[in-house]
Amino acid sequence: MEHRKDFLPTKLSEGERQRVAIARALANDPKIILADEPTGNLDSVSSDEIMHIFQRLNKDERTIALVTHDEEVAKHANVIYHVKDGKILEGK
Repeated sequence: MEHRKDFLPTKLSEGERQRVAIARALANDPKIILADEPTGNLDSVSSDEIMHIFQRLNKDERTIALVTHDEEVAKHANVIYHVKDGKILEGK
């Protein structure tokens, strides 16, 4: 197979790198998923797709701990904790 320079990991966009990182994290079928801004570099359609995957995994008894500043992403969560000045506020 011919090696092509346009397929190098350094040539991937931030969104492509983010999707690859998520795929790698899910490849081992983990019971707990820690996701820090998993949709930060994705467009809204890709973000929704990732959140639907996380919701499906959660229904399959996976624990998802997700950190985000995006209210649209947070709407997908069953429980939301807010952090202010380093303190965890009551969950909703």
